[in-house]
Amino acid sequence: MQYVGIYRRKLQGAVRIMEDVKRKTIFMVDDNLTNLTVGKNALLGKYKVFTIPSGKKLFEMLDRAAPDMILLDIEMPDMNGYEIIRRLKEDAATADIPVVFLTARSDSGSELEGLSLGAIDYISKPFSPPLLLKRIEVHMLVEEQKHELENYNHNLQYMVEEKTKTVLDLQNAILRTVAELVECRDDTTGGHIERTQNYLRILVDALAQDEMYKEEVSTWNIDFLLQSSQLHDVGKIAIKDSILQKPAKLTPEEFDEMKTHTSFGITVIEKIQENTSEATFLEYAKIFAGTHHEKWDGSGYPAGLKGNEIPLQGRIMAIADVYDALISERPYKKPFSHEEAVKIITNGSGSHFDPSLVKIFLAHEQDFKNIAVNMASGGKRGS
Repeated sequence: MQYVGIYRRKLQGAVRIMEDVKRKTIFMVDDNLTNLTVGKNALLGKYKVFTIPSGKKLFEMLDRAAPDMILLDIEMPDMNGYEIIRRLKEDAATADIPVVFLTARSDSGSELEGLSLGAIDYISKPFSPPLLLKRIEVHMLVEEQKHELENYNHNLQYMVEEKTKTVLDLQNAILRTVAELVECRDDTTGGHIERTQNYLRILVDALAQDEMYKEEVSTWNIDFLLQSSQLHDVGKIAIKDSILQKPAKLTPEEFDEMKTHTSFGITVIEKIQENTSEATFLEYAKIFAGTHHEKWDGSGYPAGLKGNEIPLQGRIMAIADVYDALISERPYKKPFSHEEAVKIITNGSGSHFDPSLVKIFLAHEQDFKNIAVNMASGGKRGS
């Protein structure tokens, strides 16, 4: 029985320690010892209460610990309650600590000033200890619920971000799989999709700083745009192997059929859009697929668009796509050097390519070369 009694006392002590740890902490600031004593006695049964005789001592305490609430007198020498709460709210470390004024002032003007400075309540002295306890309990409950709501919103935002990332990763995986499926039909695989994505990022980043185009680029979802660029040649899935894999130059008739990969690409993407409610990102893919072979002078295909009739996305893809085609080996040609590719694109300014975009390309052509050098060569016919 002796051991049982000892064990019970230890258990009770441990319970009291745990309860004490769970208790909320209140700093009570007043230069009147009687007020501090009455207030502490009213609250001590439920809270950990620290009595503080001045604003100076309060800030010294705050350097060591942060309370769950501050009960603050207004009329104090050296630093009054209004000055103290202003300092509290100006400091990010203490701005969110709820403050309740306990004061002998009872006029509405003083109460309004206290509340406008950020206090959550204004309790007139002399106060009833049971009423003080009840009002503090209410405010503690409100603060606890506010923190729970903040945590919930934070967790909800995190979950939404994680879900969005998962959806984006899934979209990207599907896009890449479809694009690689098209690439695999050619005997010469070689990372055309990845390289053009990298070239596009260089151009898009530059466009975001360009006075002529930055306003339009600012409306783009860049992640969606770069993901969707993987489908710019998706229409090749409809091209016969005898044409796609021909180890020689195409005849005019064969080239006419090759050109249909642009319009068929639009058809494929529209079909995907019909079967999903979340296909906004495919709008970029449709533009890439349908316009990356249009030319500035109107001699391109499939629609013969001219100048600014060609969407900006299609005009930048044209440069990235042609550059990669030029430096890559094809069954019917050897790869051009970087310098030769740059010269060809420069000569195509105003005919094949948007002159403004060619200037941007020339300002960043070394970045293109670095990508080409760092990645394995390769590509597709008609890319």
